[in-house]
Parts: sequence; C-alpha cells; structure tokens
Amino acid sequence: MLQFALTRFISLSLSLIAASVVIFAVIEIIPGDPASFMLGINAQPDTIAALREQLGLNGSLVTRYVNWVSGMLVGDFGISYTYKVPVSELILARVWISLPLAVYALAISTIIAFPVGLIAAAKRGKTIDITIMGTTQLGIAIPNFWFAMILVLIFAINLRWFSAGGFLGWDNPFLALKSLTLPAIALALPQAAIL
Repeated sequence: MLQFALTRFISLSLSLIAASVVIFAVIEIIPGDPASFMLGINAQPDTIAALREQLGLNGSLVTRYVNWVSGMLVGDFGISYTYKVPVSELILARVWISLPLAVYALAISTIIAFPVGLIAAAKRGKTIDITIMGTTQLGIAIPNFWFAMILVLIFAINLRWFSAGGFLGWDNPFLALKSLTLPAIALALPQAAIL
C-alpha cells in the first residue's frame, strides 16, 4: 500500500512538473510584451523597462520559471495583465461561485451515475444495458461547452425556465442554485457518463 501511494505521488509530481513546464513555455512563446500590454500603447520605454524589472521579466528563462513556480507554491500567482490586480484576489472572488458549482455538479453526477450503473449491472447483456452503455459513450463524446449551449438554447431561450447567464448572488439561495443548475447539469452529465 505504501509503495502504491509513493508511486502515485511520484507520478503526480512528475505530471505537475511537466504541466508547469508546458504552461510556462506556452506563455513565453506568445508574442507581445506583458509590460507593454499592461501600460498601453502610449507608454514610455523607460516606464516599460521599470515595469519589466518590477515584474521580474528581465531575468533568464530558468530564473523566471523558478520564481514563477516558487511563487505559486506560496500562493503568489502574480498580477493579472488584464485586470491589473493580484490573481489570488480574482480567484478568491470567484471561488464562492465555482466551489458550490463543482459540488452541485458532483452531486448531480453521483445521483445519476450510481442508480443507472446498478441498473446496467443488474440487466447485463440485455437491451437496457446496451442502451445505457451507448448513452454513456455519447455522454463521454459530447463536449461540455456544446452540451451547455444546447441546454441554454432549450431551457433558457425556448422554454425560459432558467436564465441564459449571470449569477444573482447568495442573497436568495433558491435563485442562486437555480442560476447554477444549467452549468451544473452541463458539467455533471459527461461526468456521470464516465462514472
């Protein structure tokens, strides 16, 4: 058991390192200077140079990568080039919506997957089992974003049961959950097919 856990931990660590290298490389390959983008078209060269120094963009690739990874390990995700605020503030502001959405989607996928899986197992080899297996393959194959657009088209635009977008806040929990329902279903059904 300990050997299995250690193997999984090493595999996870190598995957995270590989993903971080790929993400950093993609960010570096993108054309344009982040400091120029943040300051705008009319920025002076000395102002751009000062911001590049402040952001640590003048160091070598290895130094910038190590600083980037070490910053993430302590919770410093840097400054958003678009909003010009720390990324950690943006994450904290949105986690109050994303976390309940993830839990809601997990609950829906579990509520769907286990009974359907039990039915498929109980009727193994029968027509209902084949139908369930075909439906799960379809659920795995359909991209979440496409399925979400279909849900919005049917339930928000045509039937008007849900709003097409936006989050009303947690002042009214019923309306908050109602606004999270379509996104939760769009996330849950492909996951239920996998389960």
